[in-house]
Amino acid sequence: MHEEKKSPNKLKVYLNFTKFRLSFLVILSALSGYLFMGGDDWMEIFYLMIGGILVTAASNGSNQIWERELDKKMKRTSGRPLPQGHMSLIEAYIVVVFSLVVGTALLYQLNLYSALLGLAAYISYVFMYTPLKRKTPWAVFVGAFPGAIPPMLGAIAVSNEFGLIPGILFFVQFTWQFPHFWAIAWVVYDDYKAGGFSLLPSSGGKDKSSAFQITVYSLALIPFSLVPWLLGWTGIVSLIVASLLGAAFFLYSYRLLQTCDDKDAKRLMFASFFYLPIIQFVYVFDRIESAIPY
Repeated sequence: MHEEKKSPNKLKVYLNFTKFRLSFLVILSALSGYLFMGGDDWMEIFYLMIGGILVTAASNGSNQIWERELDKKMKRTSGRPLPQGHMSLIEAYIVVVFSLVVGTALLYQLNLYSALLGLAAYISYVFMYTPLKRKTPWAVFVGAFPGAIPPMLGAIAVSNEFGLIPGILFFVQFTWQFPHFWAIAWVVYDDYKAGGFSLLPSSGGKDKSSAFQITVYSLALIPFSLVPWLLGWTGIVSLIVASLLGAAFFLYSYRLLQTCDDKDAKRLMFASFFYLPIIQFVYVFDRIESAIPY
């Protein structure tokens, strides 16, 4: 007698479909930009966090709709809701449209630029980065733009204008994207290959050339991360922390260059997860503690 297969919890299905944990991590960057600009309104924080999570969820969901057939070929993604039949395609579209409309409307409560940035991130991620992933490694460069928008969006939610501070916060995260994503692409290289993706910077895949480019971007991150201090926006604490974090991050990438080993790529990948939120919130707390005017 066969046991009846238990249908999965719908909430878990939706959270998996929208990659909620990733969405939450992304929106922390937006919060850091908001706080760095001196924002302190709880209602605005609500609009920013919920609106940002929903727009990011719409992006992630659209990506899964687009790649639903490819996801079946990769171990990492074969358990997603669409390949498993845990939700219908119509249902997936409804979740995406709802998330995008409500999320954009919430960001609009902050200002028009915030809503437009959210939409720009969605469009460039879904309609540019996603289709390019199977065509060229340059997809990583294209994807770095929507990936770096969150701190800029958070800052503009306060300033209501495109200025130097939002631009620098964007640029730091933009530079970080390359070693971060390439480390992930290294770790899941075989899975990506099964799906037809080739996202490491070298045509040779996991070779010295890819490792060298990862190391170069990791090294570049050190001076770029010091720009807020150089411009007088933060104090001595961010100088010390950014220097130490940047040096440690570089050493992880240099180790990968020496070994070209998956274990070292995995260490770099996890280091990148910790690096970004630490450096961003050090900027925030150092600015506040140093009483630097906004």
